[in-house]
Amino acid sequence: MAERTESVTEQLDPEDSKIVTLARSARARIGAAEGAAVRDTDGRTYTGCTVGLTALRLTALQVAVATAVSSGAEGLEAAAVVTAAGEVDADSMAAVRELASTAPVLRANGDGEVVELSREV
Repeated sequence: MAERTESVTEQLDPEDSKIVTLARSARARIGAAEGAAVRDTDGRTYTGCTVGLTALRLTALQVAVATAVSSGAEGLEAAAVVTAAGEVDADSMAAVRELASTAPVLRANGDGEVVELSREV
């Protein structure tokens, strides 16, 4: 079940605020449609942005999760995506949920304001 509230950003702990900032920076760096960041169970962070090649299409969260896994992460504590989309798409959520069934997934707008916190299974 997703939690929607206007004051989510103010309630974030510093580590969750950090991954929102990292996701926003990843998006801005190349002007991607989305930027994402994840934090693994050891506290390491990984970022990614949308890949839109003819032969390869990945969401920002899929890239961030793949980067974490390829670096040896076995689980995730939290994930964040900065996007103009009205929701986190199912493929992105599935990538996160494969490593963390209840970790918070934060969706933020381009200004970094968290507009949704999801703990869906």
